[in-house]
Amino acid sequence: MSSEKFIKNKTALITLIAACVVVLISLGVRQTFGLFFMDFKNDLDISITQSGLAIGIQMLMWGLTGPIFGAIADKYGGHKAICLAFVFYILGIYFLYAGPNTGIFFQIDLGLLVGIGLGGTAISIPMSIVGKHFPLSNRTIAMSIVTAVGSLGYFISPLYTSYSLIKNGWVDTLFVFTIFLFIGLIIAFFVRSPSAAQSIEKPNNQSAIEAFKEAFKNKSYILLVSGFFVCGFHITLVGTHVPKYVIDRGLESWTAAAILSLIGLFNIFGSLLSGYLSTKISKKIILSSIYALRGISIILFIFLPASNINAFIFGASFGFLWLSTVPATSGIVAHIFGTKYLGILYGIVFLSHQVGSFFGAFLGGLFHDLYGSYDYAWYLAIVLSIFAAIIHLPIKEEAVLRLKTE
Repeated sequence: MSSEKFIKNKTALITLIAACVVVLISLGVRQTFGLFFMDFKNDLDISITQSGLAIGIQMLMWGLTGPIFGAIADKYGGHKAICLAFVFYILGIYFLYAGPNTGIFFQIDLGLLVGIGLGGTAISIPMSIVGKHFPLSNRTIAMSIVTAVGSLGYFISPLYTSYSLIKNGWVDTLFVFTIFLFIGLIIAFFVRSPSAAQSIEKPNNQSAIEAFKEAFKNKSYILLVSGFFVCGFHITLVGTHVPKYVIDRGLESWTAAAILSLIGLFNIFGSLLSGYLSTKISKKIILSSIYALRGISIILFIFLPASNINAFIFGASFGFLWLSTVPATSGIVAHIFGTKYLGILYGIVFLSHQVGSFFGAFLGGLFHDLYGSYDYAWYLAIVLSIFAAIIHLPIKEEAVLRLKTE
């Protein structure tokens, strides 16, 4: 971390804290959907494939609306984009328990509406706004703090949800989620973009269209977009289908909840370490290593005998690698192109992530219903780990000529 003052002004501090809480709530709710699958199947007659499809649609909408909310945030302010997204998120969860919530409405509620909500409330937009408040020397640290604190939601929410589903049932559990989302809506008002006087970047007249063209002419950006597809596939396959997978292997449902919580807990440390290392060594090396280690973690998980100990080791190891890709990935985007259009440009990278998430959610459910197991989904995840580990190595971490001459 640079020796210069980390927090430049009061707005930066408030934005950092508010963004952390927003992401904590948003991701905390999102992390638990896999725990509801059996309730949806028993009470709503929703198959595993249908649930997987809804999560896949959710991931696509999350990715597709990310650049839109990014554009709104870049032009009108981060708080307006995030508050608008929370409205969709709340409506999706409300209709999911209050109805209509069967057939196509299940896909609309859990897939479309919640996906749109995640597009503006989950990591990419709040983190991009925070990134605008910090110089290059400290930016990845600030972004990693948002990711790490948000991971507390990953840790706490599955524990509460697992308890509440048994004690209160799935309807009341989702009702409590809407209360937390309303709290997030209020806090989102304080996630403020820096004013012209507070901006840490020199003003420039580049338009959004010019930023798009500049990005897609850059080979490193294309490689980053391609690699982040794999991240989405991995985390959604694990987050959505591991609960059913461990039950299929003879373990208890509480083990599934423990895995998800361990992912959240160890993700805190992995995200912070990734942010710190990004200030010391090449970000592309960090990313390549993370994807390679994910492949190893999956191999050990599926080929070792099923046991609580092995399941917990997987949760801890994969959690350490969970969102540790985010500070380094977003940091490369900001370093190459600057922060003026960081919301849009990182939003496009994240769109690729969410396309991968769609396939991770949908193919996991499809393979399970077709073949009675998740084996082929895991094999594909391992192959993609190798692909991602290789594809990040040619990335050039250098600013575009425009920034060098400003």
